[in-house]
Amino acid sequence: MEEKQELPQGWVWTRIGEIAPTSSGGTPSRSNPSYFTGNIPWIKSGELGDGYVVEYSESISEAALAGSSAKLFPKGTLLIALYGATVGKVGILTMDAATNQAVCGIFLPEWVELKFAFNYLFSLRREFIEQGKGGAQPNISQDIVRNTPFPLPPLPEQRRIVAKLEELFSRLDAGVAAVRRAQALLKRYRQSVLHAAVTGELTRAWREAHPAPAETGAALLARIRGERRAQWEAAQVAKRGGQLPLNDAWKSKYVAPPGPETSGLPELPESWSWATFEEISERVTVGFVGSMKDEYVDEGVPFLRSQNVRENKYSPIGLKYVSPTFDESISKSRLEPGDVVVVRSGSVGTACVIPDTLPAANCSDLVIVKQPKVLPEYCAYYMNSVAKARVNAQKVGVALIHFNTQAQAAMPLSIPPLAEQAEIVAEVERRLTVLDALGQTLADELKRAERLRQSLLHRAFTGRLVPQDATDEPAAALLARLRAGAAVPAKAAKGKRKAKAEPESKQLSIKL
Repeated sequence: MEEKQELPQGWVWTRIGEIAPTSSGGTPSRSNPSYFTGNIPWIKSGELGDGYVVEYSESISEAALAGSSAKLFPKGTLLIALYGATVGKVGILTMDAATNQAVCGIFLPEWVELKFAFNYLFSLRREFIEQGKGGAQPNISQDIVRNTPFPLPPLPEQRRIVAKLEELFSRLDAGVAAVRRAQALLKRYRQSVLHAAVTGELTRAWREAHPAPAETGAALLARIRGERRAQWEAAQVAKRGGQLPLNDAWKSKYVAPPGPETSGLPELPESWSWATFEEISERVTVGFVGSMKDEYVDEGVPFLRSQNVRENKYSPIGLKYVSPTFDESISKSRLEPGDVVVVRSGSVGTACVIPDTLPAANCSDLVIVKQPKVLPEYCAYYMNSVAKARVNAQKVGVALIHFNTQAQAAMPLSIPPLAEQAEIVAEVERRLTVLDALGQTLADELKRAERLRQSLLHRAFTGRLVPQDATDEPAAALLARLRAGAAVPAKAAKGKRKAKAEPESKQLSIKL
């Protein structure tokens, strides 16, 4: 908020540093284990959540206070994050606590309502982020905090503003909570649709109306296996220039993909069968694994990464491109419409089908199910539903969670008859289309709620949320008393710790 903005009568522009001292915390040396064996809460910037600070992951000792730059801030201190992804996040201490250097404490005088200042700083987060840009991470300094313009109303009006905001935010938060509950219900219903689709429940009535499939799942699998063997034999003959060997002994060298391990798998409808992803596809392979330094170009061959794979849907957001030359050099990981790609780092197991809109593409470290012989959309539904638990059970890695090609190749897959697969895909698409529309409506409601929240904050700090009272003591008089030394703000304690205060059980109503 800019200081040049005109304020109501009785208000005055000041700066945070004019009304309150500030101090950042510090980090005791990790080389001294005794520093982290005490019971003094030590708050880090990631533990500020735009509400009361009631949880913390580490504590420090009295020795740490005495032997480092760490300071003890009293209960009720207003905090703001200075570094990184949490820049501008605010919090209110519910206990005496120390902080690290990424957190700034603001020690307000009694004539500045704590929640008034909290809400004001909360409303400025975007501005703090903008001021912190320029480095690898957005950082702000205490000087920026101290120089932040602060619209100061009379104390009674501050209290009226806080009361009104809490009343309005309480209603707004109730609405937001209802929307989030609806989103959770939609997510569960979406999963139930996919689960029903790949276990046969969704098409139970359809099967009753079509009791004799032209080709069962078992017959379809047998045909796929036969075609796979025939392709292998044709390839062997081609290697010999079209000349057939004198006998058929060479055919015994064919190694068929192993079938699935069915122990523990649920029972399927009579016309369905179990297979593996390796059995029903040309092959299961992996995208390019290696450095992409200097390989991206402005135009060229689309190059998919995990962020382009959403549940049952390809997303062009953030799509990269590589040159045709580089694409040729990594031809093993080329994609074509109808391939199924599965994320193996990050949102592990999420799958989608490569659409016809990408006739030529390549990809990074994704598992690729090449040209499945069952409907690829059905394969994606299976991966995004009952296969999730199996994928999660096979995660490996430390820094990243990975899912490998061997696990994907051996993954059991329920196989309905082709006609039923088509019915499943059509029915799922119909239902998901409705769910997507509802989901977008709910997302729009959340955006509208956030805009309303910001609008209420703007009205509050421009004097348009509650009426002014001519009998209120003007804010200028408050500042005059401060400058005359009549009001002395509380300061952060250093070294000796105060008696521990009991944390408040209530939560701030303005918590997003």
